[in-house]
Amino acid sequence: MSAKLEYGNGNIRVRFTGEIDHHAASLLRVSIDSAIAQHRPKTLILDFGGVTFMDSSGIGLVMGRYKLMQQIGGVIRVENLSPGAYKVMRLAGLDRLGELRQREVS
Repeated sequence: MSAKLEYGNGNIRVRFTGEIDHHAASLLRVSIDSAIAQHRPKTLILDFGGVTFMDSSGIGLVMGRYKLMQQIGGVIRVENLSPGAYKVMRLAGLDRLGELRQREVS
């Protein structure tokens, strides 16, 4: 698992690649939370386009970042979810916390 953080226009975009499991989610939390504290973005964009596997830790990762963004008055957007991940996140109620977008099929 890796994550590339990009900064611009008051936003932070995190592009995930690989697998998100408990161990990876713990490491990602630290780097994302540090970036949020330092840059205080208006929007945190979590881009799941490169994710090949995700367990429930991915849902926890999104929920925790939502709470952190809420504390600083920002919003969260989750993009490029696979159809399965999109369905699971909707069932978990994450669509009520921020914007969820499925991966576009070409």
